[in-house]
Amino acid sequence: MNPLLKTLQAYPFERLRTLLAGITPPAKELIDFSIGEPRHPAPAIVSEAIIEHLHGLAEYPKVLGDLRLRQAITDWATQRFALPADFLDPERHVIPANGSREALFSIAQAVLPPCQTPKPLVLLPNPFYQIYEGAALLAGAEPYYLNCAASGQPDFAAVNESVWARTALLYVNSPHNPTGATLSLETLGWLVAKARQHGFLLAADECYSELYPEGQAPAGILEAAAATGSLAQVLAFHSLSKRSSIPGARSGFVAGDADILKAFVRYRTYLGAATPPFIQAAAIAAWQDEQHVKHTRTDYARKFAAAHDILGAVLPVETPAGGFYLWPQVGDGETFVRALYEAEHVRCLPGAYLARDAHGIHPGQDRVRIALVGSLEDCVEGLQRIRHFLDSHPISTL
Repeated sequence: MNPLLKTLQAYPFERLRTLLAGITPPAKELIDFSIGEPRHPAPAIVSEAIIEHLHGLAEYPKVLGDLRLRQAITDWATQRFALPADFLDPERHVIPANGSREALFSIAQAVLPPCQTPKPLVLLPNPFYQIYEGAALLAGAEPYYLNCAASGQPDFAAVNESVWARTALLYVNSPHNPTGATLSLETLGWLVAKARQHGFLLAADECYSELYPEGQAPAGILEAAAATGSLAQVLAFHSLSKRSSIPGARSGFVAGDADILKAFVRYRTYLGAATPPFIQAAAIAAWQDEQHVKHTRTDYARKFAAAHDILGAVLPVETPAGGFYLWPQVGDGETFVRALYEAEHVRCLPGAYLARDAHGIHPGQDRVRIALVGSLEDCVEGLQRIRHFLDSHPISTL
């Protein structure tokens, strides 16, 4: 057995099951705000494309994917991030992925140097998407946690040069899970320069990039790289799970440095990470359509507005710059989640399960994550139950 498996921490939802074990909630339907799984209906164009291309079951998919998909992704990214024409070459700079999760994990296995002393550092925001830490640990690297500041993102300029010198991989997440904070184009450009100065890979997880208040699209790493005329040391990770509400399709892409992607494709050929043809056809349809994404943003805007109306008087909540999470301060997060579940049959996730104690600070201990992923009606019902709970259980008493 690989001894590095013992370094992995229990996944947040496993810890949540343990936390809530033995509690008998009231006999009303569960409202589950704990997991970031979009529950909006899948776009019809996606479902129809899957059905139309089911004959693809009779062929093995290619790791590189269909060129038509890579071209659709290239066209979308070029338009979305205002890239120069021909900056992205679909033959060299883009590969499909089975969602951003598997690619974010496997890139660490492909690029991190093995058996190095001292261990290479993998820098990640804190709190963070748990895949970053697991990828670092199983690759034999050392996670280095960058506590998120009041802005909701790390203060990268405060990182010591000795840390940058040991860094082999930096994960950034914009919009950030769970804070919803974004990175400016200026900050992204600074990070690109830092990656090239020290020779590490800058992996930008942008799976929430299309969920934002209308008219406030966040910057992306490809945009920052384009300003330099080069994709060196940069990879962007995108997904249709959030953008198009199809987490079951497991479809996304990686775009960036051609040399790194060439090596990554070789790794993925052995891994067997290829997207089924009918999912590729659905992805083409999704990347070529923006109307369903606009409707999705409108739906999330309504849910955030409802959260302000329902909770604003008893729990300060902020509409994030991106994503679909509320990240309020509630005192002790575990205590809040247990009490809320017991009183109202509403399930949230303690912020402590998404962060680590680092540099004398635990940035998730006093927070919970509330994922507004259900229907408007379900979210309103759950938010009203939280309001009812807080009316009788003020934060100061928990």
